[in-house]
Formats: sequence, structure tokens, C-alpha cells
Amino acid sequence: MSEFDPKAFSTSDLLQCFADIMDELKQRDVVRTRNNPVADYAEWLVAQRLGLSLERNSRSGYDATSAMKERFQIKSRRLDSSNKSRQLSVIRNLDAGEFDYLIGVLFDRNFTVKEAYKIPHGVIAKYARFSKHQNGHILYLRGDILRDPSVEDITHILSNDRATGA
Repeated sequence: MSEFDPKAFSTSDLLQCFADIMDELKQRDVVRTRNNPVADYAEWLVAQRLGLSLERNSRSGYDATSAMKERFQIKSRRLDSSNKSRQLSVIRNLDAGEFDYLIGVLFDRNFTVKEAYKIPHGVIAKYARFSKHQNGHILYLRGDILRDPSVEDITHILSNDRATGA
């Protein structure tokens, strides 16, 4: 692939390219919406690499299931120099126990998997804090939770391999 220089394009042209790229990624079933692709890409990648089945888009509580009927909530964050926060998106209804595992994925600015973790549901409340304002639990992928013996580092499983198209 030749070097792409976004500075050579107008804002309008870049937005059109983004729309075209999102359409193509949707055609390939890599993303399920035409919104910010980070969450959709993470869900697709996790499902591909862990052999999971994605649930319908409007499914509340979890994003994918295993052949053994385990339920997975998938959360992700794209890090870059202007935003290094390791905070995942809000976890709603944690106490309802709607998922068995949370998969947390941190991407670098180029969508390469930097870190990924499989976290049992029962461990999350110990490290997350409830936000009344956001009506859910906030979890950061840093510190003690990453040292918890029940948390599995699965970075090697999700690491991008350009040869497979992921």
C-alpha cells in the first residue's frame, strides 16, 4: 500500500473517504454501525480471535457468546498522544450479572492491539467505581486489576496480524 498523506486532501474529501471506508468496513462485517469504529472493530476482532458469536447490535448486557454459552462484554479504548486515558466505556447494570467476562482492549492510534485482558465478572466490582452521573461503573485498565490473579492477559491472542486481514 502506498503512503497516504491526509494533508493533501480537503476536509470535505477526508470526510468522504471516512464515509467510504466505513461503508466498506460494514460490507466486510468488520463494523456493525457507521459510528466511531473503535468499539465495533474491537467486538469483531475479539469474536474472530476467540471464536465467539456476536449478538445482535441492540442486545443489552453482553456482546458475544462462546460455544459453551459464556457471555462476553467487550470494551475498548484507542490511545493516542492527546488522550492516554485507559478508562473503558461505562459498564451498565453490573450488579445484574448479564455477562460472565469482560474483554478489555487497548489499541494504539493505528488500531494495533497494545493490551487486552479477560476479566471475570466477579472481579470488576472490586476495582470499578460507580458513577451516579453516568449511571454505571467506570473501570480503568491499569494498576491492581491487571495484577489480579484471575485476570488473564490475552494480548498475544488479539495481537493484529496483517496477513490474516485483521
